[in-house]
This record gives sequence, C-alpha cells and structure tokens, in this order.
Amino acid sequence: MAKNIKFKGKLWLHFNWPFIIGLVFVAGNISVYFYDAKCGMAVSAFLVVFLLATLAMSVWSGKYIVNEIVNFATQYSTVQKQLLNEFQIPYALLDGTGKVLWMNEKFEELTGVDKKYHKSITGIFPALTKEAIYRAEEISDIRFEHEDKLLRASFTHIPFQNFTGEKAIVDLNDSSEFITALYIFDDTKLYRYKMENREQKQVAALVYIDNYDEALESMEDVNRSLLTALVDRKVNQYFTNIDALVRKIEKDKYFVVFKYKYLQQLEEDKFSILEDVKTVKVGNEIAVTLSIGVGIRGNNYNENYEYARASIDLALARGGDQAVVKNRDEIHYYGGKTQQVDRNTRVKARVKAQALREIMQDRDNVLIMGHNLSDVDSIGAGIGIYCAAKVLGKKAQIVVNEVTSSVRPMIDCFTEEKGYPTDMFIDSETALEMVGKNSLVMVVDTNKPSYTECSALLDKTEYICVFDHHRQGSEVIENPLLSYIEPYASSACEMVAEVLQYFQEGMKIEACEADCIYAGILIDTNNFMTKTGVRTFEAAAYLRRSGAEVTRVRKMLRNDMDAYKARAEGVRRADVYRNSFAISVCPAENIESPTIVGAQVANELLNIVGIKASFVLTEYNGRIYVSSRSIDEINVQIIMERLGGGGHLNVAGAQLTNCTVAEAKQRICDTLDEMIKEGEILE
Repeated sequence: MAKNIKFKGKLWLHFNWPFIIGLVFVAGNISVYFYDAKCGMAVSAFLVVFLLATLAMSVWSGKYIVNEIVNFATQYSTVQKQLLNEFQIPYALLDGTGKVLWMNEKFEELTGVDKKYHKSITGIFPALTKEAIYRAEEISDIRFEHEDKLLRASFTHIPFQNFTGEKAIVDLNDSSEFITALYIFDDTKLYRYKMENREQKQVAALVYIDNYDEALESMEDVNRSLLTALVDRKVNQYFTNIDALVRKIEKDKYFVVFKYKYLQQLEEDKFSILEDVKTVKVGNEIAVTLSIGVGIRGNNYNENYEYARASIDLALARGGDQAVVKNRDEIHYYGGKTQQVDRNTRVKARVKAQALREIMQDRDNVLIMGHNLSDVDSIGAGIGIYCAAKVLGKKAQIVVNEVTSSVRPMIDCFTEEKGYPTDMFIDSETALEMVGKNSLVMVVDTNKPSYTECSALLDKTEYICVFDHHRQGSEVIENPLLSYIEPYASSACEMVAEVLQYFQEGMKIEACEADCIYAGILIDTNNFMTKTGVRTFEAAAYLRRSGAEVTRVRKMLRNDMDAYKARAEGVRRADVYRNSFAISVCPAENIESPTIVGAQVANELLNIVGIKASFVLTEYNGRIYVSSRSIDEINVQIIMERLGGGGHLNVAGAQLTNCTVAEAKQRICDTLDEMIKEGEILE
C-alpha cells in the first residue's frame, strides 16, 4: 500500500528539496568548466556523490516515513472512533429519512437498543419526526420527555460533499444530500434546578378591603371591632396556610409575601378568600369584599411590588371583589362576580373636577372623542366636556367619524343658529390637523385606545384625560394626565354630570346640552332599570334642574320603522342555549345604527322568563359586534373578556374579526361550556 502513496504539495517539496538544490549545483558546475576544467571535474565528482547519497536517503527513508504516516493516520482514526464511541453525550448518525446508521455507547444506554438497530429514530423518540430532521437548521432544539426524563435533541447536517472531495469515486446527483448528527442532552436536572429556583422566588401581593367604610357604617358600633377582627383572621389564615408573611399596613390594607410555588395553589382555588370573606356576618348589612393584586416574574423584589401595585389598581378600577395577577405583560383575572358598592361620597368627583379644570386652563384647545361608532352615552359625555371647556373659553371639538341615526337627533340640536360653531363636530382627519403639542385630548366612554374614534390622536400630545365607566382590561391608554374610571357609575354621562356640578361655581348648561347628557344616562341604564344607584338619580336631578325635558329626550331617542322591525326580527331569531342563555343575530341591512339595535335586542331578551343572559350578534363593517346583557345571576363581563371585549357585570360587549356569524355564535357557546365546566358560571 505504501509504494502506491505519493507525496504532493508542500510535503513533496519538503522531501525533494535536495534534488532541486542539486540542479542549481549542476548549473554552477557547468560555469566552472569555462574557467578551469580540472576544477569543474572535481566539482562534478562531488556533485555525483551528493546526488547518489541524496537519492539513496530518499528511497530508504521515504518508505519508512510513508509507513509511519499510514500507521499514525490509522491509529488516529481508531482513537477518534473510540473517543466518539465513549463520548459522554448520546450521539447517533442518521440518514436523510431518519434511519439510524450508527450510535455510541451512551446512546445505546439511553435508548435501550443496540448498534444493530437501523430503523427510524421516530420509533425510539416519537417527537423526532422526519420533518423535524429536515428542518433542523431552521428550528431550535427539540425538547421532549422520555421515560421520566426531559431531553433535548440537537441536530447537525453534514453534507455528503464533505466526505467525497474533488476526486470522489461516486457522483452525487443531488448536492443537498446529507447525513444528520444527532446529540441528545439530558436537561432533567437543569429543568428541576430552574423550577426549584423559580418556585423559591418571592411573590409580592397587596390585599385591600373594597368597602371597609361602607360595611362599618351599616352596623352597630359595638360590632365594628369584631367585624375587623374576623376579616383580619380570615386573611391571615388563608395566607398562613401557604407559609406567607402577612402584614397589615393600614386599617383596610395588607401586604403579603409568599413563595412562587404556592401561587398555582391559589389560582387553582381561584383565590377562595374572595368568597370566604363574604361570609363574615356580625350585623353588617353589606358583605365585605376584597381586592387582591399579585406581582410576579419581576427582575427584582421592587419590580414585583410595582407589578402588585399595578394589579391592585387594575382590580379596583374593575370594580373590586377580584384578584389580578400581573406577570410582566400578561394579566390574569379571578373573581369579580359581584356588583361594586355604590359610593355615596362625591369627594372623588369634586377632586377630579378641579384637576380637569386646572388641566384645561393651560391648554390651547380640547379635542373630545369617545369610542368608534359613537352611541348616545359617548356623544352625551362629549357634550358635557364641551360645556366645561366652553365655560373656560377654550375651543373644544368632538370627534365623530360616522353619524348614525341614533345620535343624529342629538347632533342636530347644535346648529349655528343656536350659537354653536359649525366645526363643533369633526372627523378624524380634521382632528389630526387641529391637534398640537399643547392640545388636550379628552377620551370618554372607553379606556381602550383601539376602541377610540382616532387612536392616532393619543400619540400627538402628552396631555390626555380619560373619563369612563367601563372596567379596565389589559389594554389601557398609556400615561394619561388624568384618569377617572368608575365602574360603579351607570354611564359616562353620569360621571360627567357629577363633574360639571363642581367644575365651576354657579355653572349653568343649556337645556339642549342637559337633554343630551340625560339621554346618555337613560340609554345606558335602560330607562333607570340597570346599574342605577343613588348618584344616578342625583345626576339626573341635576340635569332636570338644568332644563332637561323628559318628553324631548324621549322623542330624541325614538327609532325609525326599519330599526324597530330589525329589533323585532332579532328577538324572533333568538335561540335558547342550555335553557338559560338567549343567543340571537340582529339584521344590519338598511339600519344606520345596527349595534344600537343589537343592544336593544339584548335588553329585550332579558324580559323572557328563565333567561339569565343574552348575547346578540350584529355583523357590520367587516366586524361582528356582540352585545351581552344580564340581570343579576351571570357576570357577562368575564364572558366577554374571554372574547377580547369587556364591560360591566350586567352590560358588556366584544368585537370579533376574521370569523363568520356562525363561527362567532359557536365561540360564544364554546366559551359558555368552558366556563360552566370551570365553575366560573353556575347553571
């Protein structure tokens, strides 16, 4: 074998350089003959001896060196194979179809098969499919379980061209052919250590009593200390069971720290303390409710605490009686099944009114907008804010992109003949031209930026105020200068009416303005039958004193014949699901305000005996609008949140895209089934 091996390149040059030098000597020897023949002959004799010795040495040592190189290569290859076979990481070679070609000892030990196994790797590890092998360079490592172990597979493609070279004895028709090197890593311990580290991390939580003052006021003085003690005991016992540290930081506030591993336990029982604390009865007419804010996955303890603060704020903004868990950008809700207690104090309204006045005074102009497809409550609240800006002499405009039949009678009240500017109502394009860095953007009747008439306005100024009565969700308007969100309020118009009473002493509004604000309250309370509290009637009384006339408002809110027929058709189409839920589709053809009609149908369906909640779907402008209503047994807000919407316990809605009406109807049914199975809804 050795005699057939010839050196090439630098190795050939290394072994043949004496002959090359000899040729130089030959040229020099010839030149010597021209000067002295005897000297030339002497040099020639020396040169012949040199060349013969060099040739002999080359022949003798060449065979020896070649044999040594062959032996070294053979031993090196054997060592490599032995090292690979004894490699501490399970290793195997696969062909293009996933068939096992070769495996090392650790791979045999892991899988329990021997080297004679030449079948598909999928037979050993079902997760390692042929498709996964082909896409190995596109996807990350594959993690899977095998015999109670958590394994990670890593692939490396080795093209056949790497083996063949330029003088291959075979010709590859497909240059993309390859074999695959498979490495298996056991991440069981690593995963366990990560989980242990994660479970030992501290979780910060804040627990607030929602209605501390109201509950104490509803009972005798002698029992107040007992009620407080019982609530303290309930809270401490609940969290002590998970080895938590509980500290009372105020009369109605607690700070709790516990290990992350117990959070799943709390989530599985859906924070049962929320329901348990309501059982405390020592003469109090109002049941005590709690709000819980939990912060997790922060980079440090301070960040977890900030997450807990954000969670408790969100829980309170959504009406209380619920737990909110914030995991960086993810938010999960638990509870929230009861109506928030109507607070009789107006201190907050007065403070917000004064703050709004101070903000408006320093702004150049005010742009007011509600949610898209503005309804009576949205327009009414906008008109109320317009009145406030007018008192301060500020130019105010209301953004309305589409004037539907439900709000046209309201907008028609504000004509140039009555002293109102022609640009009182503008569209989004005009609003974007009017907005400046010192403009105030006032958002009413929504707190979601994607629901507003012109979300781009929110990016044009730093001065944003939000007035809304809907519960907050995970999508909120970022960094508003003033945020006034009260889920207990019946409508945005009720909130604005309260604010107007404290905005400026002796402030008066016109009768037509009072009519519009009153109409918003009337619509959102379904003629004072839904979400109506003491302050609702007080706001209505203020508007009546300001000149609101019930007869005018009633005429303003009348439907045309097509809308009335559509409402009747929506009621006729209703199906009853699970003997408790009315689901219907409201026609939208030839209707200017189909979503308003859909809401009216949802209200009508609640008048049927046995119906706990109603859901009405309206297809309009490429979307499906869902209006949901209930009386007292079902929290439709948490149902709509699962569909990407929100609202209140008894009044909620959602907007669905990229689906048909039939698919949307099925999604509602599936959501109801899921929530009944989870115990979120009781049949």
